[in-house]
Amino acid sequence: MSKYILSLDQGTTSSRVILFDHEQNIVRGLKGEELIEQREFTQIYPSEGWVEHDPMEIYSSQYNVMIDLLTKSNIKAQDIAAIGITNQRETTILWDRNTGLPVYNAIVWQCRRTSAIVDALKNDGLGDYITKTTGLIPDAYFSGTKIKWILDNVAGVRERAEAGDVLFGTVDTWLIWKLSGGMGRVPAHVTDYTNASRTMIFDIHKLDWDDRLLDALGIPRAILPQVKPSGSVFASANIQGVEIPIAGNAGDQQAALFGQCCFEKGEAKCTYGTGCFLLMNTGYDAVVSRNGLLTTVAAGFNEKVQYALEGSVFSGGAVIQWLRDEMRMITGSEDSEYYAAKVADTGGLYIVPAFTGLGAPYWDMYARGCIIGITRGTKRNHIIRASLESIAYQVMDLLCAMEKETGIKMTELKVDGGASINKFLMQFQSDICGSSIVRPVINETTALGAACLAGITVGFWKDKDEVKTSWLRDVVFNSQMDIPLRERLVNGWHKAVERSRNWAE
Repeated sequence: MSKYILSLDQGTTSSRVILFDHEQNIVRGLKGEELIEQREFTQIYPSEGWVEHDPMEIYSSQYNVMIDLLTKSNIKAQDIAAIGITNQRETTILWDRNTGLPVYNAIVWQCRRTSAIVDALKNDGLGDYITKTTGLIPDAYFSGTKIKWILDNVAGVRERAEAGDVLFGTVDTWLIWKLSGGMGRVPAHVTDYTNASRTMIFDIHKLDWDDRLLDALGIPRAILPQVKPSGSVFASANIQGVEIPIAGNAGDQQAALFGQCCFEKGEAKCTYGTGCFLLMNTGYDAVVSRNGLLTTVAAGFNEKVQYALEGSVFSGGAVIQWLRDEMRMITGSEDSEYYAAKVADTGGLYIVPAFTGLGAPYWDMYARGCIIGITRGTKRNHIIRASLESIAYQVMDLLCAMEKETGIKMTELKVDGGASINKFLMQFQSDICGSSIVRPVINETTALGAACLAGITVGFWKDKDEVKTSWLRDVVFNSQMDIPLRERLVNGWHKAVERSRNWAE
C-alpha cells in the first residue's frame, strides 16, 4: 500500500509542497524537521492597482519544490498514493493550446484593472443576475473580467481563442495541464467546482458555465475547462517514471475549510494568508447573502456539492509584507508580534489597508489605504500594532456580517494560515470579536484539505469521518477585553474605513 499523499499548495506569493502520512502527520526529515519545501516567486506590478505573475515561473517553482522534497525526503514516487492540488483562486491564465505557452502574464486575483468592465456589467443591468447565478458580487476580484481584458487587449488573442487555439484556466487548471502533458500525452484541461465558482461565469446551481454571462463578456465557451467534483481523478502526473493520480483539487479557501474538518452546516474557519478568508459551511443549501458575503461552492463528491458563505479580506498577511518590504519597519514577518507588544495600544492610530480596494462586506473597488489618527507621539511600534489590528478588524467585519446572515452567534472560529501563528494577532482577534479562536495542531490546513480530498478519492482514507478523527486543536484564545473598550475601538475602526472609501477615481 502507498504510504503518502503529496499536496501541492500554489499560493499568491509562493509555491509549496507537503507530504502527509496516513495519520495526517507532515513527513519529517532525518533531524525531525517538518519537510515543507517552499519557493517564492516574482510579484509583478506593471501599473497602479495592477498585479501579475509569470505562469511559467508559477509552474517551475511548483514543480521544482516537489522534486526537491522527494529528493530530500528520500521517498520514492511509487510510495505516493495520490496528488492533491490547492491554489490561489481567481488568478487568470490564458495559454496557447498547441505550444503550451502563456499568451500573457497571469492576472492575479488582487488586480483591479478590470473595474471599469465590472461597472459596465452593472450598468447593463447584470448585477443581480450575476449574484443570483454565480453567488458572487460583481467585482474585479473574479476571473471573468480578467479573461475579457486579455482577449480584448493582447493582440491576436481573441482571434486565436475563437479559432480554438487558446485555453483559459485558473492556476489549478494550469498546473494540471502542465503536469499531465509531455511524453506524448494529451494534457488534461480540467478544473473543479470550487475554482469554477470563483470565475463569475459559472452557474453554481446548475454546475455549468453560464451562456448569458459568457456572451456579455465575449468569452468563447471553447476556451473553458471541463468542471469536475473536487474529489475526482482529474489526470495523472508522471513523476520519476511513475503515474500518480491527481485526485483532489480545490481552491485554497475551500481546501482549508475541508482541512479544518468543517463538514457540517454552521462550522466555520478563517485562513490568514495574503488575504483573509472566512468561510461557513451552509450544507447543501446555497444561501444568498444580503450582507455583502459571497455564496460559493465548498468541496463535493459524486456530483453532489455543499455550499458555503464566504467573506474576503483582500489585504491580510499582505499588510505584514508591506511593513517588511515597502516600509522596512521589520526585517521578518515574525518581528511584527514583538514590536506590536511593545506598546499598550495604538495611541488612537488606525490603518485601513485597502491597497487594492475593500472586500466584504464593503465591496468598494475604489477604496484605498489610509493611516489616520497620527499624532506627534506616533511611533513605529504604533504603526506596526495598528497594522496587525487592521487584519483582526477586517475579519471581525466578516464575522458580524455572517452572524447577521445566518442568525448563528459564532462562539468559536477555527483559524489557520501563516499569520495565525502570531499570538498577538490571535488574541486581539478573540478580544475584538468576543469569540474563542481555535488553532489546530496541523496549521497547514489548506494543503491538508487538498490531501484529504485526494486521499478519500483513491481510498487512502475511507471517508470524512476517518479524516476527522485525526484533527486536533492546539491553542484556544479566549476574549479578555471588556465590552465598552471593544465598542470604542470598533467605532473608531468604522470611522477610519469610511475615510478610505471611494477614494480612487
